[in-house]
Amino acid sequence: MSDPSPSNIDDALRTRPDVVVVGGGNAALCAAISAHEAGARVVVLEAASEEERGGNSHFTGGAFRFAYRGVDDLREVYPGMTQDEIDNVDYGSYSEEQFLDDMFELTEYRTDPELSELLVRSSLETAKWIARQGVKLQPGLGRQAYKVDGKFKFWGGLALHIWGGGSELLKALYANAERRRIPILYDTPAIELLREGDAVTGLIARHRGARVKIEAGAVILACGSFESNPELRARYLGPGWDMAKVRGTRFNMGEGLMMALRAGARPHGNWSGCHSVAWDVNAPPFGDLTIGDQFQKHNYPFGIVVNAKGERFLDEGANFHSHTYAKYGGEILKQPGMFAWQVFDAKVSHLLRGEYRIRRVTKAEANTLEELAAKLTGVDPEAFLRTAHAFNAACRTDVPFNPNVLDGRATQGLALDKSNWANPLDTAPFHAYHVTTGVTFTFGGLKVSANAEVEDLYSGVIPGLYAAGEMVGGLFFQNYASGTGLMSGATFGRFAGAHAAAYATRSMAEAI
Repeated sequence: MSDPSPSNIDDALRTRPDVVVVGGGNAALCAAISAHEAGARVVVLEAASEEERGGNSHFTGGAFRFAYRGVDDLREVYPGMTQDEIDNVDYGSYSEEQFLDDMFELTEYRTDPELSELLVRSSLETAKWIARQGVKLQPGLGRQAYKVDGKFKFWGGLALHIWGGGSELLKALYANAERRRIPILYDTPAIELLREGDAVTGLIARHRGARVKIEAGAVILACGSFESNPELRARYLGPGWDMAKVRGTRFNMGEGLMMALRAGARPHGNWSGCHSVAWDVNAPPFGDLTIGDQFQKHNYPFGIVVNAKGERFLDEGANFHSHTYAKYGGEILKQPGMFAWQVFDAKVSHLLRGEYRIRRVTKAEANTLEELAAKLTGVDPEAFLRTAHAFNAACRTDVPFNPNVLDGRATQGLALDKSNWANPLDTAPFHAYHVTTGVTFTFGGLKVSANAEVEDLYSGVIPGLYAAGEMVGGLFFQNYASGTGLMSGATFGRFAGAHAAAYATRSMAEAI
């Protein structure tokens, strides 16, 4: 839908909307579509312009985590699956129990059990629902599967990705909203919730600088976390986090969270934690729409990672990258100078994802480790060579290398051993990538019910107020499983839309 002019903003609001959705990304659009499906009149407020719309969803690679029992479930989500894709790919399965185990293990058993179970048990139905909305999915070959003995084999529970990543996801959801004639008001951040008694009855927004009062039957907050706000990052995440780069949108300033807290919402989850990754050291301060997620560097399990002292500081092979990447960005922030280098040799070059081959990459390459050491900006070269040679000598070459499983090909005898995929750095050319910390989103949010209602400080609910997406607290603590964010946004967006529409209809009937 094209950006409304000032004249038809009045048209959009002439009839009191049943539901106002704050935000313009995956969770917000799913909420708007779901509310419209339930018969509600919906208006969407997006703080960004039409050109920058979509929040963090624009910057996602499209991983979409859901439980499935096998190919038959996947075909319901991806009906275009060809016979060749069935015959030449081992999709395996990813049970609800495995999904729950991942949620609990990765959060050290701190995830909210009720919300996690709701997310997991609903994930397959959400995947089917989002496919019905026009979003296309495809096998995640090259990201979550490697070819072994002529056949791709999946690992990590991420069989399907959004085709085309975040930009195509948004294109499909915005096209759906346009078909439904859902008004979307750009350059319109929400700044204050309206209350009558305990209930939320609308909000105050700014449209291109002018205050606008919008009364509504219900409000859904789906406008992201506070990762774009350096003051809030320093306040909640701690010293140094204000200097981290932001992977995504510049518009997630935390105002939705702050509005809700001022209205008496209950904070929930890991307010001192965030999703942060290895990000190109020369990336801009915020996400670049032309690059998307390609500044990320996620294939560190196949090499080593060193800091300015030339030392390894994490177990690169502790698990698949999809289970460690979201916490290792924070480990980089703790290092001298807040940077690291990922180092690989030619044996694994073919396993590295496309993000390592973009033009805007900070890279060093050499034919010997000695030559490479001199090119690692900011690194003690002699210390790096000691680290690399010690690592090479400690690799267990008697264990076969297999990128599709936790192969147990470890090092032995180092102060910090590598648990899997430990290949000696012995084959030229050697190549290394300079990375820093990129914050994706923060984990602290609001407590919501199973209906996505925002709870108050004392475990009641705030009537008329709902939340979805990154604003839902309690799911993630210190770590995160790849693809869970899009699934959470779609699931709680779907719930929020349906229940907000029902609440608004009930309220209107009671008023009559």
